[in-house]
Amino acid sequence: MRFVKGHGTENDFVILPDLDGALDLTAEAVVRLCDRRAGIGADGVLRVVRTKATDLPEDLVGDAEWFMDYRNADGGIAEMCGNGARVFARYLVDAGLAPPGEWNLATRGGLRRVTLGASGDVSVDMGQPRLLGWSEASVEGEVFQGKRVSVGNPHLVCAVDGPITGLDLSRAPGFDPGAFPEGVNVEFFRRVGERHVEMRVYERGSGETRSCGTGTVAVALAAATPPDAASTENFALPQGDWTVDVPGGRVTVTLGHGTAVLSGPAVIVAEGETRPGWL
Repeated sequence: MRFVKGHGTENDFVILPDLDGALDLTAEAVVRLCDRRAGIGADGVLRVVRTKATDLPEDLVGDAEWFMDYRNADGGIAEMCGNGARVFARYLVDAGLAPPGEWNLATRGGLRRVTLGASGDVSVDMGQPRLLGWSEASVEGEVFQGKRVSVGNPHLVCAVDGPITGLDLSRAPGFDPGAFPEGVNVEFFRRVGERHVEMRVYERGSGETRSCGTGTVAVALAAATPPDAASTENFALPQGDWTVDVPGGRVTVTLGHGTAVLSGPAVIVAEGETRPGWL
């Protein structure tokens, strides 16, 4: 099996070129590939497949030539991954499968428009994030109030007054399974300046990661909206650039005009083949 390794602010992925959709990618194979001691090691897997080789509904395909089949490290299927979309786009351009410029990418969360040059940062239009109300997260018995945010996948965003470095995210934070029946990504953030926040994240199916693209968008929205706001139905999406620091680096989230654009580095670091019979 051919593979490529890449990362976006140290949110890392195993990329599997499967252009004609011939690969039967099982959950067990994903877990082995992502294993950091006995495998290649990653937060998730990005399978690269032409949309014409899938059975995706038309509203998810549009004019997109490529489908990003994203799997979490536990083998579970996820709707969307912001850093994964940026790394996926960088791979397509580096491999000569797509031109530099601006084009659509198909994901389970809908079409996402990416913009990139022959080198450098990659931007992806993440669509319109939505506030969906309130819920709670708990870490070692301490309860945090949080905002429920959808970025095509579920998030629970909790503001923290003090340092976020001391939070124990070695295990999943507690949350209300009634509010999040399919699990949730939980973010903790602290304001460090004007339109500038730092965050940590526990991703469902992957654990604490060095970065989470959809999570940075969710945090920017939660930080930009009034503290008592529980829904974006009642006011316009705040506009402006937000700097979001994650353990793996820094990204920019631009809110406004009914959408959010995530921009930052996406790096391809290696490629190779798994040994015959290993999987």
